[in-house]
Amino acid sequence: MKDAYKKSPGRPRSVSSQRAMLKATLELLAEVGFEKMSMDAIATRAGIGKTTIYRRYANKDELVADAIESVREEIRVPDTGNLWGDMDALIENATQITLTPLGKQAVAMIISSASSNAKFARVYWEKYLLPRKQAFASVIERAKVRQEVASDVDAGLVFDTMSGIMLYALIFPPEEAWTDYIRRSLSLVLRPMPK
Repeated sequence: MKDAYKKSPGRPRSVSSQRAMLKATLELLAEVGFEKMSMDAIATRAGIGKTTIYRRYANKDELVADAIESVREEIRVPDTGNLWGDMDALIENATQITLTPLGKQAVAMIISSASSNAKFARVYWEKYLLPRKQAFASVIERAKVRQEVASDVDAGLVFDTMSGIMLYALIFPPEEAWTDYIRRSLSLVLRPMPK
Protein backbone atom coordinates (compact mmCIF):
# COMPACT_ATOMS: atom_id res chain seq x y z
CA MET A 1 0.00 0.00 0.00
CA LYS A 2 2.91 2.35 0.68
CA ASP A 3 3.87 2.27 -3.01
CA ALA A 4 0.58 3.94 -3.95
CA TYR A 5 1.75 7.10 -2.19
CA LYS A 6 5.19 7.26 -3.78
CA LYS A 7 5.93 10.54 -5.49
CA SER A 8 5.83 10.44 -9.25
CA PRO A 9 9.06 11.49 -10.93
CA GLY A 10 7.37 14.49 -12.56
CA ARG A 11 7.29 15.43 -16.19
CA PRO A 12 10.29 14.46 -18.29
CA ARG A 13 12.37 17.36 -19.53
CA SER A 14 11.43 18.43 -23.01
CA VAL A 15 14.26 18.27 -25.53
CA SER A 16 12.45 20.77 -27.75
CA SER A 17 12.07 23.24 -24.85
CA GLN A 18 15.77 22.89 -24.07
CA ARG A 19 16.74 23.53 -27.69
CA ALA A 20 14.36 26.50 -27.91
CA MET A 21 15.77 28.16 -24.78
CA LEU A 22 19.38 27.68 -25.88
CA LYS A 23 18.61 29.02 -29.37
CA ALA A 24 16.73 32.02 -27.92
CA THR A 25 19.62 32.70 -25.55
CA LEU A 26 22.17 32.72 -28.36
CA GLU A 27 20.00 34.95 -30.54
CA LEU A 28 19.43 37.49 -27.75
CA LEU A 29 23.07 37.38 -26.73
CA ALA A 30 24.04 38.33 -30.28
CA GLU A 31 21.29 40.98 -30.58
CA VAL A 32 21.36 42.79 -27.23
CA GLY A 33 24.36 41.42 -25.34
CA PHE A 34 24.67 39.72 -21.98
CA GLU A 35 23.80 42.64 -19.71
CA LYS A 36 20.58 43.65 -21.50
CA MET A 37 19.30 40.12 -21.96
CA SER A 38 16.67 38.95 -19.45
CA MET A 39 15.20 35.59 -18.51
CA ASP A 40 11.77 36.99 -19.44
CA ALA A 41 12.99 37.83 -22.93
CA ILE A 42 14.55 34.39 -23.32
CA ALA A 43 11.32 32.67 -22.23
CA THR A 44 9.24 34.81 -24.59
CA ARG A 45 11.57 34.23 -27.54
CA ALA A 46 11.67 30.48 -26.83
CA GLY A 47 7.91 30.24 -26.39
CA ILE A 48 8.22 28.62 -22.97
CA GLY A 49 7.46 29.60 -19.40
CA LYS A 50 10.13 31.14 -17.21
CA THR A 51 9.66 28.30 -14.72
CA THR A 52 10.84 25.88 -17.43
CA ILE A 53 14.12 27.78 -17.57
CA TYR A 54 14.51 27.92 -13.79
CA ARG A 55 13.94 24.17 -13.50
CA ARG A 56 17.20 23.75 -15.40
CA TYR A 57 19.26 26.83 -14.58
CA ALA A 58 19.77 28.75 -11.35
CA ASN A 59 20.55 31.99 -13.19
CA LYS A 60 21.27 33.69 -16.50
CA ASP A 61 25.02 33.09 -16.21
CA GLU A 62 24.58 29.31 -16.20
CA LEU A 63 22.10 29.43 -19.07
CA VAL A 64 24.33 31.61 -21.24
CA ALA A 65 27.37 29.42 -20.54
CA ASP A 66 25.40 26.31 -21.49
CA ALA A 67 23.99 28.00 -24.62
CA ILE A 68 27.46 28.94 -25.82
CA GLU A 69 28.77 25.45 -25.13
CA SER A 70 25.84 23.93 -27.04
CA VAL A 71 27.42 25.15 -30.30
CA ARG A 72 30.91 23.99 -29.36
CA GLU A 73 31.71 20.30 -29.50
CA GLU A 74 33.45 18.78 -26.54
CA ILE A 75 37.19 18.51 -27.10
CA ARG A 76 38.32 14.94 -26.64
CA VAL A 77 41.79 14.49 -25.23
CA PRO A 78 43.64 12.23 -27.68
CA ASP A 79 46.17 9.53 -26.86
CA THR A 80 48.13 8.85 -30.06
CA GLY A 81 51.22 7.54 -28.30
CA ASN A 82 53.38 10.63 -28.74
CA LEU A 83 53.23 14.29 -27.75
CA TRP A 84 53.02 15.88 -31.19
CA GLY A 85 50.47 13.36 -32.40
CA ASP A 86 48.30 14.40 -29.44
CA MET A 87 48.97 18.11 -29.98
CA ASP A 88 48.22 17.87 -33.70
CA ALA A 89 44.93 16.09 -32.95
CA LEU A 90 43.99 18.82 -30.45
CA ILE A 91 44.91 21.59 -32.90
CA GLU A 92 42.93 19.92 -35.68
CA ASN A 93 39.92 19.49 -33.40
CA ALA A 94 40.11 23.16 -32.37
CA THR A 95 40.36 24.15 -36.04
CA GLN A 96 37.19 22.25 -36.95
CA ILE A 97 35.29 23.79 -34.02
CA THR A 98 36.65 27.33 -33.93
CA LEU A 99 37.20 28.32 -37.55
CA THR A 100 33.58 27.87 -38.60
CA PRO A 101 31.27 30.92 -38.67
CA LEU A 102 29.36 29.52 -35.69
CA GLY A 103 32.61 28.77 -33.85
CA LYS A 104 33.87 32.30 -34.38
CA GLN A 105 30.56 33.70 -33.17
CA ALA A 106 30.72 31.52 -30.04
CA VAL A 107 34.25 32.73 -29.25
CA ALA A 108 33.15 36.35 -29.72
CA MET A 109 30.20 35.80 -27.37
CA ILE A 110 32.42 34.21 -24.72
CA ILE A 111 34.94 37.04 -24.83
CA SER A 112 32.28 39.74 -24.83
CA SER A 113 30.23 38.19 -22.04
CA ALA A 114 33.20 37.21 -19.85
CA SER A 115 34.90 40.59 -20.16
CA SER A 116 31.76 42.49 -19.19
CA ASN A 117 30.48 40.19 -16.45
CA ALA A 118 32.72 38.66 -13.79
CA LYS A 119 30.01 36.28 -12.59
CA PHE A 120 29.56 34.83 -16.08
CA ALA A 121 33.35 34.58 -16.45
CA ARG A 122 33.55 32.58 -13.21
CA VAL A 123 30.69 30.24 -14.21
CA TYR A 124 32.22 29.65 -17.65
CA TRP A 125 35.66 29.05 -16.14
CA GLU A 126 34.43 26.59 -13.52
CA LYS A 127 31.96 24.71 -15.71
CA TYR A 128 33.84 24.52 -19.01
CA LEU A 129 37.43 25.76 -19.09
CA LEU A 130 38.78 24.27 -15.87
CA PRO A 131 37.60 20.71 -16.67
CA ARG A 132 39.18 20.99 -20.13
CA LYS A 133 42.40 22.31 -18.64
CA GLN A 134 42.50 19.44 -16.16
CA ALA A 135 41.82 16.89 -18.90
CA PHE A 136 44.54 18.43 -21.09
CA ALA A 137 47.09 17.89 -18.30
CA SER A 138 47.04 14.16 -19.12
CA VAL A 139 48.63 14.92 -22.52
CA ILE A 140 51.60 16.60 -20.85
CA GLU A 141 51.85 14.02 -18.07
CA ARG A 142 52.05 11.19 -20.64
CA ALA A 143 54.72 13.16 -22.54
CA LYS A 144 56.72 13.48 -19.31
CA VAL A 145 56.55 9.72 -18.72
CA ARG A 146 57.75 9.13 -22.31
CA GLN A 147 60.48 11.75 -21.66
CA GLU A 148 59.32 13.88 -24.59
CA VAL A 149 59.29 17.04 -22.46
CA ALA A 150 61.10 18.15 -19.33
CA SER A 151 59.63 16.95 -16.05
CA ASP A 152 59.02 20.52 -14.88
CA VAL A 153 56.78 21.55 -17.82
CA ASP A 154 53.65 23.18 -16.39
CA ALA A 155 50.64 21.58 -18.12
CA GLY A 156 48.32 24.40 -17.02
CA LEU A 157 50.62 27.02 -18.48
CA VAL A 158 50.87 25.07 -21.76
CA PHE A 159 47.05 24.96 -21.93
CA ASP A 160 46.80 28.71 -21.25
CA THR A 161 49.51 29.44 -23.82
CA MET A 162 47.82 27.27 -26.44
CA SER A 163 44.45 28.93 -25.75
CA GLY A 164 45.99 32.40 -25.97
CA ILE A 165 47.81 31.65 -29.22
CA MET A 166 44.66 30.19 -30.77
CA LEU A 167 42.61 33.20 -29.73
CA TYR A 168 45.20 35.66 -31.03
CA ALA A 169 45.45 33.81 -34.35
CA LEU A 170 41.66 33.80 -34.64
CA ILE A 171 41.45 37.57 -34.24
CA PHE A 172 44.61 38.35 -36.22
CA PRO A 173 44.94 35.54 -38.80
CA PRO A 174 48.58 34.68 -39.51
CA GLU A 175 49.99 34.61 -43.03
CA GLU A 176 50.67 30.89 -42.76
CA ALA A 177 48.00 28.24 -42.16
CA TRP A 178 46.31 28.58 -38.76
CA THR A 179 47.30 25.05 -37.73
CA ASP A 180 50.94 25.57 -38.78
CA TYR A 181 51.14 28.83 -36.82
CA ILE A 182 49.71 27.21 -33.67
CA ARG A 183 52.04 24.23 -33.94
CA ARG A 184 55.12 26.39 -34.57
CA SER A 185 54.24 28.63 -31.62
CA LEU A 186 53.73 25.67 -29.29
CA SER A 187 57.04 24.12 -30.37
CA LEU A 188 58.74 27.06 -28.63
CA VAL A 189 57.05 26.07 -25.37
CA LEU A 190 57.23 22.29 -25.75
CA ARG A 191 60.89 21.81 -26.56
CA PRO A 192 62.08 18.20 -26.38
CA MET A 193 64.18 17.04 -23.45
CA PRO A 194 67.89 17.42 -24.07
CA LYS A 195 69.55 14.12 -24.95
